[in-house]
Amino acid sequence: MKVLISGATGLIGSSLETRLSGQGMQVIRLARAKAADAPSQILWNPVARILDMKSLEGLDAVVHLAGDPIAQGRWNPEKKARIRDSRVKGTRFLAESLAGLANPPKVLACASAIGIYGNRSEDLLTEESRPGTGFLAEVGQEWEKACEPAAQREIRVVNLRFGVVLSPKGGALPMMLPPFRLGLGGILGTGRQWMSWISIEDVTGAIQHALNDSGIRGPVNVVSPNPVTNREFTQTLGRVLRRPTVFPVPAFAVRLLFGELADEALLASTRVEPKRLQATGYRFKHPELEAALRELL
Repeated sequence: MKVLISGATGLIGSSLETRLSGQGMQVIRLARAKAADAPSQILWNPVARILDMKSLEGLDAVVHLAGDPIAQGRWNPEKKARIRDSRVKGTRFLAESLAGLANPPKVLACASAIGIYGNRSEDLLTEESRPGTGFLAEVGQEWEKACEPAAQREIRVVNLRFGVVLSPKGGALPMMLPPFRLGLGGILGTGRQWMSWISIEDVTGAIQHALNDSGIRGPVNVVSPNPVTNREFTQTLGRVLRRPTVFPVPAFAVRLLFGELADEALLASTRVEPKRLQATGYRFKHPELEAALRELL
């Protein structure tokens, strides 16, 4: 199998590259600049819409993960524009490029996020649930819609709606560890907001499952089957680290520290079920939070 990955130097992309290469697949990076450690790569500039079409011929699958990091830097109009444009415009350009090939890949697996559901309190959400409201929900809808040129070319499109990815190498978990290890961890806001998480190994496993199963198309919730509240997550992480978790962070302090990101993500409640993964027979390596954290840490 010949797989093209964009965002291959990120947390998910690098883990996926290692997994697929280890199984004998040919992995090619789609990158903006040459990297010495990449055995095979294709250069592109999604802003300037530069991409050598001939280099895309002969691919079996494309996994598109590139996008400006949501949690790095305080949100302002410029940051929000980068978040939106890097996902929507970049995805549309890639989808149009793939659609223009004489022999397009069979499948395009494109990153999305459970932020598309918005803040939904106690609602149990599946791939059939309606989108929510807010900035991230709007971006998510535009992001997935940007794949339409590929779908119209009869490329199987899978929209990977990622939850909170847990890995010691990046993402949310390493940011949480210093205060928790000092015994300064605590709930955010009320602690009642739902957190839909997934281990990095199940992320890459779910992506590979989606590439291999020709019956999977459209939205796929890439989350554990057992979401937890922020309070449960806090208590579990404290238990794994053998540290107390008695220092709550009030909602106003979270908003003061993180601005708009606080209500869009940290204090938002999104209780998501991986209905499509389960229905197609994916077996989670880490279905339970405590076991996942103990292995990851």
